[in-house]
Amino acid sequence: MTPYDAADAGTPDAADALLTARERVRRLERLTSRRDAVAVQLDEVAALLGDLEDQLAKEEEDVSRLEGGFSAFLAGLTGSRDERLARERAEVLAVRQRLDGQRGRLEWLNADRAAVDEGLAGLGRAREEYDALLEREERRLVASGDPRGRELVELGHNLADTRADLAEHQEAHRAGVDAFHGVGEVLRCLGGARGASRWDMLAGGGGFADMMEHGHLRDADEAAWHAQQLLDTFARELVDIGVNVAPKLPEVDTRWFADMFFDNIITDAIKHHRIAGTGAAVAEVAEWVRRTVEGLEVRREELTRRRDALTARREEVIVIG
Repeated sequence: MTPYDAADAGTPDAADALLTARERVRRLERLTSRRDAVAVQLDEVAALLGDLEDQLAKEEEDVSRLEGGFSAFLAGLTGSRDERLARERAEVLAVRQRLDGQRGRLEWLNADRAAVDEGLAGLGRAREEYDALLEREERRLVASGDPRGRELVELGHNLADTRADLAEHQEAHRAGVDAFHGVGEVLRCLGGARGASRWDMLAGGGGFADMMEHGHLRDADEAAWHAQQLLDTFARELVDIGVNVAPKLPEVDTRWFADMFFDNIITDAIKHHRIAGTGAAVAEVAEWVRRTVEGLEVRREELTRRRDALTARREEVIVIG
């Protein structure tokens, strides 16, 4: 049930209902942000607890070795057993105290999250209800001939266009990030091949270096096909925002007949140069993707600010008048 029906539109009760609904939305936004912050802190505590538990087990093991066994015997011979044992026990105590502190922190963070979840549950569909009220009041203002109606129509068109542009830039940005990671994997594999090739050329790695090199090249070739698919997807998403490009990765040369029949310093140098050249070409593609993604991020932030400003103005016109 919404706070008021269509018959109430334009009345003081309707204005009060809009303001009340907006307050509920603001509380929903604050609690959602708080829950996100608590979630980050809980992840942090979980990681710390794992590290501290591992550290405690290690420190307790050190104490056990000094309390009995061969380590204790050796420490006794040097006269350092009591001192080392006291130091290790102090370390155990310190770790236990930190562990207890983090466990206590975990408890109150979980309690905080439970309280936030309870508050969120009480707000229910606050955002949807508020949007419905805004739309009703907007329709009333447009239909009534109120001067605000003309501005709302223009705001509505601009907001729809901005939201569509933002969605397209977000999709392109996600595709670009995926493509950047895909090309990065190709570079990683080529880096391994380049290292094996350098070893083969300078230190005479022989057959083992050849196997390593070509293993990395096969991995790079496989990664390149996957990265090209991601680049193709990125290019299609860029078309939606008016950018027409066709990024292509160079082929990864996996030939190794020369290694089998002419394994010498000349062919090693040729292979190394070939791998380095391929890596440089792939790096250029990676740099282009990086710059493009950064540009998309800037544009996405601009569109987000524009959307928020238009949304705020629309609410101001409807609610405040």
